[in-house]
Amino acid sequence: MSEKILVTYASRFGSTAGVAEALGKTLAENGAQVDVLPMQAVKDISAYRAVVAGSAINAGEWLPEAMHFVRAHRAELQNKPFAAFLVCMTLTMRNAQQYRGHVSTWLEPVRTLVRPVSEGLFAGALDIARIPSFGDRLKFRISVLMGVWKAGDHRDWNAIRAWAMELKPLLSR
Repeated sequence: MSEKILVTYASRFGSTAGVAEALGKTLAENGAQVDVLPMQAVKDISAYRAVVAGSAINAGEWLPEAMHFVRAHRAELQNKPFAAFLVCMTLTMRNAQQYRGHVSTWLEPVRTLVRPVSEGLFAGALDIARIPSFGDRLKFRISVLMGVWKAGDHRDWNAIRAWAMELKPLLSR
């Protein structure tokens, strides 16, 4: 097994991919060897000493391909350092701190399969033009008009980098 860390993700519109890339870059800048790959491109994790996996949230759940990844690699993930993160718009809402506990429960299906050494909860980005479905675009536009969410990039890059820094020693065990 190499000393490489895998940062893998499931993303719908690119926000989660951006978080994964920032995590990988921060880990690499601090001396780690890192591969950042979409989950669907990962067939084998045996070459990695640790795995960081994250997903966008849809209706309070990790994306199906993310849960498939964890199920498919469960045995190996249980035997190496594993961290999990999610990216969601709920954390962009007013008083988002009061929702963190609830948002954290969305990782419970992952925790049931593999216990993460650390969990990251991050706000996402909303670019309505990138949403392919007319119906979904309409729903998001109405939500923005009603003040539920604001369009734009709400990712907190400092928090993302800070979590990556906290991960490095946890992933070295």
